[in-house]
Amino acid sequence: MAKVVFIPQDGKKRCEWCLKDQLYLDYHDNEWGIVCHSDNLLFEHLILETFQAGLSWYTILKKRENFRLAFKGFNPLKMAKFNDNDVKRLMQNKGIIRSRGKIEAAINNAKIFLELQKEFGSFDKYIWQFTNYKTITISINSWADVRTTIPESDAMSKDLKKRGFKFVGSTTCMAYMEAVGMVNDHFHDCWRNH
Repeated sequence: MAKVVFIPQDGKKRCEWCLKDQLYLDYHDNEWGIVCHSDNLLFEHLILETFQAGLSWYTILKKRENFRLAFKGFNPLKMAKFNDNDVKRLMQNKGIIRSRGKIEAAINNAKIFLELQKEFGSFDKYIWQFTNYKTITISINSWADVRTTIPESDAMSKDLKKRGFKFVGSTTCMAYMEAVGMVNDHFHDCWRNH
């Protein structure tokens, strides 16, 4: 059976992975890989990426609004105060990924996020140090060029874990870096690359 590919009507070339439906295409065109320095958005992406571990990004993207509601708009101050009752509530929420480990990790990570904001003045200052405060460009001509980790994602993962973050392996960190524009690895012929 032939693979069905979503064909946008605007004629623009795009990374193959986003040609699933309009939701994925909109994410690719309007958010993925765009440089982000907002602590709020950096935190949201971090939480979503940790929930992605072992799953597809599309699964998370479809549930993003449910996550946003469940986690109080990804407000780290509110999330850091979540308790056992909140964990139980979230475990009953069919609109999100109901993994106790990941839910508890999100609460834990919110607390450490706040500590990093205090230590560095902003999470942005902390997280962008791993790419020397600039975007790393990786040339992608085919799927063979796509990387799941780079030395910078290894370093980020190691430091986040040392500080107590959970579900932040190097592959998760790489996906995070791509999402927030720390890494640009759009396919070479993608319109976002020009």
